[in-house]
Amino acid sequence: MEGLKKLFLPITATVNFIQNHFKAMVFILIVILIFMPKGDSSLIPHNLEKISLTGPIMDVSEIVKKIDDARLNERVKGVLMVVNSPGGAVAPSIEVAYAIKRLRRVKPVVVYASGTIASGSYYSSIWANEIIANPGSMVGSIGVIMQGANLSEIMHKIGIKSQVVMAGKYKQLGTPDREWLPYEKAELNKVIQDTYNMFVNDVASARRLKIEDAPSFANAHIFTASQAKAVGLIDKIGVSYDAQEELIRLSGVKTPLWNKEDPMEEFIKKISAQAAVTLNTYFPALVLK
Repeated sequence: MEGLKKLFLPITATVNFIQNHFKAMVFILIVILIFMPKGDSSLIPHNLEKISLTGPIMDVSEIVKKIDDARLNERVKGVLMVVNSPGGAVAPSIEVAYAIKRLRRVKPVVVYASGTIASGSYYSSIWANEIIANPGSMVGSIGVIMQGANLSEIMHKIGIKSQVVMAGKYKQLGTPDREWLPYEKAELNKVIQDTYNMFVNDVASARRLKIEDAPSFANAHIFTASQAKAVGLIDKIGVSYDAQEELIRLSGVKTPLWNKEDPMEEFIKKISAQAAVTLNTYFPALVLK
């Protein structure tokens, strides 16, 4: 009997271990299934990268990092920027535009307008090799705006008065507790016009358009895809498949392998961006819109 026990000891010990640690083993199995590679293709590094620019453009640090990382990654032979954004703040839009400009120097980049490519998101896209727009997309709105709420009547009703100590005639520009004075509006307009001129000149340079034709392609006009193509703001009309095929052609890859985007990360970005826009409604900022 003792001999049989010793003979089957490895088996009984294994069974006892499984019984005593069943929950822990199930947990480990679930973790392995979640994080293990999904098929053989995920073990092979991708050679084409898809980067999304979605929602209002406010904080672009992650987008710019992705673009720069793709530029420096020798395995990546081309980048598809999928854009669906109504625009946003001036400086972040320019950050993305210049990141794409750096990228284009070393590898092809195609922008696909999946819904809206307007104002700041259009500015962000101008240096791509090609801009392809969905037939149902909205394009353009090349303009600049600064707006803010006038809360003076509400403040008066609830008995709130503001107090200010300042140095400098224009220091109260854009404050929401009163109507802006004529000389303040003139000062803001000076900034608006200079920013608009920069926007138009960069679009004309990147898209090889004549600056004297600006009233037709700029001036905050909103275009359908076909209208945008007619004035030179986009290169082609197509769907996602066409944009991917064009990048494959430009990059010269024989077996295209795309990166996988994290949908949860994109969802969090959308929520954060929407919160930033809500704040901007009440606290004015210079916006490409």
